[in-house]
Formats: sequence, C-alpha cells, structure tokens
Amino acid sequence: MGKADTDCVELLQWALPRLGLRWDGYRKVRGQVCKRLRRRAGALGLDGLAAYRARLEADPREWRVLDDCCHVTISRFFRDRAVFEALRRRVLPAIAARARREGRPARCWSAGCASGEEPYTVRILWDLEAAPDVALTVVATDVDAPVLARAEAGCFEAASLRELPASFVAAAFERTEAGFRVRERHREGMVFLRQDVREETPEGPFDLVLCRYLAFTYFAPAQQRAALALLVDRLAPGGWLVIGTHERLPPDGGPRLVQLEGAPQIFRLAEPGAVTA
Repeated sequence: MGKADTDCVELLQWALPRLGLRWDGYRKVRGQVCKRLRRRAGALGLDGLAAYRARLEADPREWRVLDDCCHVTISRFFRDRAVFEALRRRVLPAIAARARREGRPARCWSAGCASGEEPYTVRILWDLEAAPDVALTVVATDVDAPVLARAEAGCFEAASLRELPASFVAAAFERTEAGFRVRERHREGMVFLRQDVREETPEGPFDLVLCRYLAFTYFAPAQQRAALALLVDRLAPGGWLVIGTHERLPPDGGPRLVQLEGAPQIFRLAEPGAVTA
C-alpha cells in the first residue's frame, strides 16, 4: 500500500463512522472514493488528505461534501444473475398474479438505483415475461443527481448490458450513436426521485423493494437497522425485499421477513397473523 493509499485509508477510517458509514463496506471500492477525495482536496487548494482532514475538523459544512464523495456508483443490468433469475421465474409472476386478483397495478421501489440498470431490469422482465397485461410503477431513488440524470436518459454503454440475456437486449433496446437506449415502452411507469434513504423514502406500499449494495454494505450497524425498519414499513403485506449477494440483514432487524427457499437474498414480509418461526 503506497503512501497516498495509506493516507486515504486513514482518512476514511476516521471519517466514515462520523457519517454513519462503515469502513468494511468501502475496503474494496475505496479507489473510487479516494480519487474523488483527492480531487476535492485539490479543488480547495489543499496539499493532500491530511490537510483535507484538518479542513473537515475546522468546517462542519465540508462533511456534506465528504458524504457526497462517499456515494459508490457501480451498476449493471442483471447484476447477480441468480437473484434476477429468481425474480424472473418466481417473484415477479407471484406479484403479477396477486395484482390481477386484487385488480390493481403493481409497485416496485429500487433504492440506491445509481444510473438505473436495476430498475430498468425489473421493468424489462415484467414487460417481456412476467405480466405485460398488468400495469407496473417502478420508483427509483438515489442521492446522486448526475447518475439519476443518466438513469432518466435511459441510454447505456454495451458494458452495462453484458450480463443481460441477449434476447432481452434485442427486444428492449434500440441502438443509437450514444449506445443502447431503453425502448419507450419500457420507460413507461418509471419514476426517478432524488432521495437519500437515510432521510427520505417514497410513499408505499410496494410489492417489491430492492435495496442492494447500499444500506447493508456501507451503513454502520445502527443505520442498517434504521434503514431496514423503513424498508419493511414501505412493503405491502406479503411484499418482497431483495438485498445484495454479499449482504446480510441485521441479525435482530427482520423477524417478519421470511427468506425465499434457495434464494438467500430475497425475503417476503409475512402476512398479518402468519406464523414465522
């Protein structure tokens, strides 16, 4: 580890707990954050990250900028194939069947949607396979305005689509000079909102909530429990929660959530009166 990396690691280990974040979540992605911090220090005319730490200690307003620098944006279509195969074959059809029975649209929330690959994946799977006859609203939230703008534009490079089955790429995208653009029919019912899940959430209830590689990767334990309580509160009874492949729910945070057999990242909120032993 070089001196520049050491300086950044020391800064993050000192600062992240003060933001309600945890170092372990940033260990493997620190390069993205460190690059931003060095750029910020340079913009302030500071000589390195030690000077930036002094700035943080002297200027409480700088902590908001630091928090912005710590937003990690890594996203791809169909990221974690096994999770999306379970959604495709088991969860989305169940949601569609229930929405049909109840004569209503279905609703999904993608928290920390980054540039939109995750919510568009859900939309495409729904339209092409699960329930083209049932209306679906997908609310996608993120705290980062620039990545939300890219999500709303709906145009992606080929690298973002490499895990999406080729049949879906052909059916759901049109080629443009800028890359691959989501076809108009799969952009209907998509709502993008700038929100920080630590402070604000969209109104529920939702049949499906995806919160992957956000709260349960980067938040400190107390903030993870608070986030989970909010997520569960936004779920409809019998609704589904999806987390990241390498994530775990807080050990004491979800007694009403039942893990889907064979899919450890997918949980269902127990119906009122259901036994969840």
